[in-house]
Amino acid sequence: MTDILRIAVQKSGRLSDDSLKLIKECGIRFDNGAGKLRAPAANFPAEILFLRDDDIPGYVEDGVAHLGIVGENVAVETGRAVETVHRLGFSKCRLSIGIPRGEPYESIKDLDGKSIATSYPRILGKYLQENGVDAQIHEISGSVEIAPSIGLAEAVCDIVSSGSTLLSNGLQEVETIFRSEAVMIASRNLTPAQQSLLDQLLFRINSVQAAKNHKYILLNCPTGSVEEVSRYLPGMRSPTVMPLASEGWCSVHSVINENDFWENIEKIRLAGAEGILVIPIEKMIL
Repeated sequence: MTDILRIAVQKSGRLSDDSLKLIKECGIRFDNGAGKLRAPAANFPAEILFLRDDDIPGYVEDGVAHLGIVGENVAVETGRAVETVHRLGFSKCRLSIGIPRGEPYESIKDLDGKSIATSYPRILGKYLQENGVDAQIHEISGSVEIAPSIGLAEAVCDIVSSGSTLLSNGLQEVETIFRSEAVMIASRNLTPAQQSLLDQLLFRINSVQAAKNHKYILLNCPTGSVEEVSRYLPGMRSPTVMPLASEGWCSVHSVINENDFWENIEKIRLAGAEGILVIPIEKMIL
């Protein structure tokens, strides 16, 4: 079928949960009951495929799936011929090198001539080459952290979120070689109809992401303070200002970036604002 988008997502785990949540926030309804491997959307020309994360780039390259949501580390490591069309901002982690705790470490050059166990030989090999390090790479598919304690390797290179897994296995994180987040990848052979559907989906995703980064703010302030308060509330174009029933007072409505909120809120309050309400935004069309 050329008039639908087949979207591959990880069939279980945190990345799967966040991916499905995003798709649903985009207004796309589907039934993802337990054990389902395919789920047609009820109100958008799309079908969700539930796959192993390592398999998703291959399915997208082959055109079996038109889109996929994977960790950027997986997309890069597999080396498949796909396009990264959007960075999704969740499932952030890093690929780091760990060595036995207590061993001295000054730079990546300390690993020259040593052996490193990893499930990411492509990314690690590229990093070592770029830094002029000649190390032996042992590719293993799981339980990477155990490698030094059983004598398989002198260091490891694996995905790190908090670092607790390394610590619990007697390792210390010494070098971050790659930072990853969830990305949307696409086939390089989309039909015009599929590309149009992808554009519609990206429009919805951008609207959802913009809303998460902004808050709707309402406040009351004296009429004489409107100009000063407005300096800290630029909004999408400018704040909305409406007179209140109480003479000499106005209500100011605006949108503020989450990153600017705490920096500006005290300035707004000192300028005379009171009764400040901050409301989450569900969608934001820029």
